Amino acid sequence: MKIVIAPDSFKECLSARQVASNIALGIRKIAPNAEIYEIPISDGGEGVLEALINGVGGRRISVSVMDPLMRLIQAEYGILKDGKTAVIEMAKASGLELLKEPEKNPLITTTFGTGQLIKDALDKGCNKIIIGIGGSATNDGGVGMVRALGAKFLDDQGEEIPEGGGSLGRLTTIDLSNFDDRIQNCELIVACDVSNPLSGANGASMVYGGQKGGSMEDLEFLDRNLAHYATKIKATIGIDVAQIPGAGAAGGTGAGLLAFLKGQLVNGIELILQTIKIEEFIKQADLVFTGEGKIDGQTLHGKTISGIAAMAKKHEVPVIVLTGKIGEGIDEIYNIGVSAVFSIVNQPMELKVAIDQAPVLIQDCTKNIMAAIMSCKTDL
Repeated sequence: MKIVIAPDSFKECLSARQVASNIALGIRKIAPNAEIYEIPISDGGEGVLEALINGVGGRRISVSVMDPLMRLIQAEYGILKDGKTAVIEMAKASGLELLKEPEKNPLITTTFGTGQLIKDALDKGCNKIIIGIGGSATNDGGVGMVRALGAKFLDDQGEEIPEGGGSLGRLTTIDLSNFDDRIQNCELIVACDVSNPLSGANGASMVYGGQKGGSMEDLEFLDRNLAHYATKIKATIGIDVAQIPGAGAAGGTGAGLLAFLKGQLVNGIELILQTIKIEEFIKQADLVFTGEGKIDGQTLHGKTISGIAAMAKKHEVPVIVLTGKIGEGIDEIYNIGVSAVFSIVNQPMELKVAIDQAPVLIQDCTKNIMAAIMSCKTDL
């Protein structure tokens, strides 16, 4: 029996690799002779580095950079085995995972550290960069990132505006005279799993700013600032990023990547699946396990499960989904190739308890699923 295990991470709980490992342990308790392929996946946010390094091969690089609050930290990125392609996970330098709850503040958090990772990749000779921009703690439109690459963002007095989305309304001039020109010869692929515009009701601030620590008053202020930022980009380089789908990703970092780094926004899960050539494993499999921390109606739109399910459906391979929480609007998931969905939570429990017990819960849930399957599949 050949089984592919291709989950995303359970956010703030287990990495995709840890989820895959625990599913495998559960399978082996019932089917010790199964041929198992553990392939951690990411839809373009957290986990893209692990997914591509694991799937393609390469090395990790550790760099001293500034975190979202301009504190020095160590962050890593990857260089794939071709030696010319860098894989950068924005969350490693500018992510919510780096902040404690009271520290979250989209008015002042910055993408500067992400720009430092890009610069280091250029310094090491990379001419292609894949960047996953999920999980950011920022709402600065990518200004910090672009500033780290030599640009200046000036107020009406010719002074640099402070870091963070709260200062964008003061922006008067964008000075690109010292911007790193190596960017012009670098292919930049942006793995993105959202299509939000930069500003407006569905924009970066109004949709995602709250989870980054912003109050409703903050979000309205930040939204106006991003709209102002878009006018300055258009006046400086002639690119209108205001309503481009995906420009609002990662607090507007999508806009900064499009405008200044000539980035190409692509569907994150499609990029990952194609790059690691997972279809070669799925088409030979008898069963696929996938999953993520929570599934709901959004799971159908560009997330890991939808990508895996579509590929498995093409080859008529059943797909089992494991999750911590089943939200609303998942009825259509069975039409895209998913055979069954299981919550790993086996009794009422607090979130902290579920997180702490997640490895055992995943193993037990998988074991029970496999026991049911094996009792019916006497030929496997």
